[in-house]
Amino acid sequence: MKRLVLESYLLLIKIDVLMHLGNLQSIHALLRIRQVADIGARAPRCAQDLCHAIDLACVFYFRTVLCLQRSAATTLLLRRFGHKAEMVIGAQMLPFKSHAWVEIDHAIVNDKPYMRETYQVLERC
Repeated sequence: MKRLVLESYLLLIKIDVLMHLGNLQSIHALLRIRQVADIGARAPRCAQDLCHAIDLACVFYFRTVLCLQRSAATTLLLRRFGHKAEMVIGAQMLPFKSHAWVEIDHAIVNDKPYMRETYQVLERC
């Protein structure tokens, strides 16, 4: 588990750098090119364990982790371990709010299950 938390922490740094040097398009492009890894004969990691590793890395991160950073990192980690994860970005009109979360086969894995009822889905990547 320590290695997963370290990998998660490094992914958070990578996304943080992209958020500050680039923009949403650079994060979107990264998620578009990173495909689901073929894990072959390796034992698959449970998606819940991978999400937990990201959550722990967020606790120890040196700044506040926002939903976009957390969801992008979670998507990359899940794909690295063979899960068909999608980051979803949604918005609520009144009052205006936006939010990002991760889904595997249209099931929300890193947030509350009612996010699609609260937010209108704008993008999946």
